[in-house]
Amino acid sequence: MLRIHMTGNEDKPAASALASPSRPGTDTLLIRLAGSWRMGEPLPTAQDVLARAGELSGIRRAVFDASEIVSWDSSLAAFLASFSRECECRSIQTDPQGLPPGVQRLLRLAAAFGGKMAAQRPEPDETLLALAGERSIDFSRSFLDLLEFIGGAALSLMRLVRGKARFRLSELMHVLQQSGPNALPIIFLISALVGVILAFVGTVQLKMFEAQVYIANVVGIAMAREMGPMMTAIIMMGRTGAAFAAHLGTMETNEEIDAFRTWGIDPMEFLVLPRMVALVVMMPLLTIYADLIGILGGAFIGVGMFDLSLHQYLEQTRTALSLTQFGIGLSKSIVFGMIIAISGCFYGMRCGRRASAVGDATTRSVVSGIVFIVVADGIFAVITNALWI
Repeated sequence: MLRIHMTGNEDKPAASALASPSRPGTDTLLIRLAGSWRMGEPLPTAQDVLARAGELSGIRRAVFDASEIVSWDSSLAAFLASFSRECECRSIQTDPQGLPPGVQRLLRLAAAFGGKMAAQRPEPDETLLALAGERSIDFSRSFLDLLEFIGGAALSLMRLVRGKARFRLSELMHVLQQSGPNALPIIFLISALVGVILAFVGTVQLKMFEAQVYIANVVGIAMAREMGPMMTAIIMMGRTGAAFAAHLGTMETNEEIDAFRTWGIDPMEFLVLPRMVALVVMMPLLTIYADLIGILGGAFIGVGMFDLSLHQYLEQTRTALSLTQFGIGLSKSIVFGMIIAISGCFYGMRCGRRASAVGDATTRSVVSGIVFIVVADGIFAVITNALWI
């Protein structure tokens, strides 16, 4: 017989485990447990008990005798769970009948919880074909969800046109304030810097041909057609679209959107529609503002560094630009506004209920929104080129 004994104080006898065959020649291993099994005290390990028990090739069953245990806590259950796993590796079946009732309940609870977790998390198939299939299925589901969301948004807009949409005017005014006047400082800074960069880079090249005056054409057309609406959309996607996703994602996590549905209120009308309307209204205004600031930023470089007069620069800009140029930029801004609102609201309302779900939804909304904005801008470029605009 083998007794593993851990030194303890005189008041609390140390925990010990003795392993021996129940009777000579039998296939049953008897484990006698004694002493105080408490956390923070020296305890035997399951590996030591089995390693020093001798030859176990004929053992098929392990039973316990816990009559000498003085006190115990969860450390005993942890030892027994580890002992059961070691016995399972050696094809030995454990019988917990000799253990205290409380320990048996803990072991049953641990076994049930472990089985449930194993059922919920099957072994993943890491083959390339399986991963490609999973990604394809996830993409198709997300695409169908997005189409469903866009269809719901379109129906909400139709109800708004007919005057049957239900939402709070105060919510619309609040979103207008957040996505309009509150965004002016950051748009001013970025647009001015973009205008300065365009003017500086363009003038350096045009100066080689003594054509510095045409920098007004470059800056004006670039800001009106491309950079104005594009930079405004990217700024609003990172600022307002992310705010939409975080706000609605928090509401989804707190089950507030489910409460709206329970009360018979359509979240598409009550939450999404005001944000769509606000961005469709504000994006053209912000784009015009960005265009003007970018042109003034270009004038700062052209007039201040390359000997152009302010009157000459503004006159050249007026000659180069037309309502068509501004119309293309404003058309883009309306589409970009729809993309920002749909991307932010879609990922916010499809947010999960985990602790990190809101952050994930915000990240996905910004990344997807910027990608869709660039794609839409490319489609506009193809269409305008085909129409010779």
